[in-house]
Amino acid sequence: MATPRISFEFFPPQTLDASFRLWETVQALAPMQPEFVSVTYGAGGTTRKLTHEAVTAIGKNYGLNVAAHLTCVDATRAETMEIAAAYAEAGVTEIVALRGDAPKGAERFTAHPDGFASSVELIEALAATGKFKLRVGAYPEPHPDAADSLADVRWLKRKIDAGATSAITQFFFDADTFFRFRDLCVKEGITAPIIPGILPITSWAGAKKFALRCGSDVPARLDEAFTTAARDGREELYALAHCTQLCDNLLQGGVEDLHFYTLNRPHLTREVVRALGIQPELVPELVLEKVA
Repeated sequence: MATPRISFEFFPPQTLDASFRLWETVQALAPMQPEFVSVTYGAGGTTRKLTHEAVTAIGKNYGLNVAAHLTCVDATRAETMEIAAAYAEAGVTEIVALRGDAPKGAERFTAHPDGFASSVELIEALAATGKFKLRVGAYPEPHPDAADSLADVRWLKRKIDAGATSAITQFFFDADTFFRFRDLCVKEGITAPIIPGILPITSWAGAKKFALRCGSDVPARLDEAFTTAARDGREELYALAHCTQLCDNLLQGGVEDLHFYTLNRPHLTREVVRALGIQPELVPELVLEKVA
């Protein structure tokens, strides 16, 4: 079994304490030799400026390949493409193109009157620039706005046909969930790489809330196991074992890439990656005043 290619997701800080946590996370995980790292938007596109600052600082200070998230939420087409142009000018060559979640207080996504109506429209516009490698989201379990898994897969096919070159999935708790989705994608003619998204569980209560929000199934056996582990003071140990086993099952099933949702908490992600046989390399120390 080959050593997997790995990547990490970070989110931009909105406070001074959160800023230090981000840079501590990048400092801890950069030596693990990721293929790329991504930086998210906040809900409803609320951190556009912060995302841009984090993307450029990470690339400048660590030399990492940074993929910037870009969404359709609450912006005109012109505004969105201006953001993309600013990324290109800053040397960013990868974008994770997403429709995005509804703004705070709204129940559903509603396109801006002068904005992109969907992720497919956004991908087509970005692809037409010829400046970016485009990654998109994928959903092993039905997206809350989708009728079923087949509808999700067919929408993913449209995104790939529009110009995306790979997809990163929402997190899931069981490798078979990913394999069923992958098989359905192959059946529908999708040949682009589909990278499983992995959530190292630093808080089981938090993970369940995330799952509820995005439609991921929470296996009863896993809920019971985490509850027992927490009662016995072994939650972190069990989380490490569970995440490592999930990754191993995926690799045994032919997966070659793993994308970790770090939540800007590096410890568990780093331990899982090391358990998979990836050893750190030395990287330069970050000069914090450059990104303050």
